[in-house]
Amino acid sequence: MRAITLDSNQDSRLLLTEVQTRNLQPGEVRVMIKAAALNHRDEWCRKGLYPNIQDGVVLGSDGAGIVTEIGEGVAYDWLQKEVIINPALNWGENQKVQSTSFEILGMPRNGTLADSVIVPVDRLYDKPAHMTWEEAGALPLAGLTAFRALTYQGEIQAGENLLVTGFGGGVAQFAVQFGMALGANVSTSSSSPAKLERAKAIGVSKTFNYLDHNWITKALEETNGFDLIIDGAVGDTLNHLIQVAKPGGKIVFYGATLGNPNKIEARKIFWNQLKIMGTTMGSDLDFKNMISLVCEKKIQPIIDQVFKFDQAEEAFDRMRDGKQTGKIVLVP
Repeated sequence: MRAITLDSNQDSRLLLTEVQTRNLQPGEVRVMIKAAALNHRDEWCRKGLYPNIQDGVVLGSDGAGIVTEIGEGVAYDWLQKEVIINPALNWGENQKVQSTSFEILGMPRNGTLADSVIVPVDRLYDKPAHMTWEEAGALPLAGLTAFRALTYQGEIQAGENLLVTGFGGGVAQFAVQFGMALGANVSTSSSSPAKLERAKAIGVSKTFNYLDHNWITKALEETNGFDLIIDGAVGDTLNHLIQVAKPGGKIVFYGATLGNPNKIEARKIFWNQLKIMGTTMGSDLDFKNMISLVCEKKIQPIIDQVFKFDQAEEAFDRMRDGKQTGKIVLVP
């Protein structure tokens, strides 16, 4: 089968090549990929900044497709079913935190940027009927991360003020859409006026350009602060988020693209009784509940651009440069 693999000998560190498939183990299925999507995790793998990096591994965590083969012990009715794949493997029984054997599809296990992928059958869910293949392929990883951040960690309630930073990325996009679906008053931030206009077009009530030195003052004047803030950047922006959080509010971060903060406004944290917490991916229960919300509210992922497998380098570079608004999708 054709697959996009990591190859450190290539200038792009990506190689579209023929990969040998293997026989199924008991409890496994083979899914013919109809659409797969990129996540920043894939770019970190390309840069060699992710644990357990190995050349030759098929990249990609997100995918949707059709079950074409089933292993021993798998119910026959899975055959030819249209499915999406939960890329979170071995979360474990503890809803609070993943197990020590937790891993994500796409490194070190072969992922979804291929003609087909082998996964345990318990990673499969019915493809939401209202979604295109491209939309379904874009949902799993970012959708799961956003859903857990909002609901399990953030405990968002209808009528609360929600700020999602960095609109344009996949997790932020889903956090905005899920927040609106759950009845929150959603605001978002970005450095791109075009991305903020896109956010307004889908119903976001307030938008802020974080390059504007007055954005914190504006946010407080227009919203009176936020009950919940979802962020994927951290760095020194953490102190800005502390300033716009309501007393008793929560800040949940799922990434740290700007690294660690040089200082933290500790007095404001304890005096305002703030909760700052991390989150990553989500449990099987989180995934199940996310799918239920998506189907009930007919939520459709925002697709930035669709590329073919032989355009993988262009797709990765677009994500690396932060040009996307929504998910970047690849199709075989």
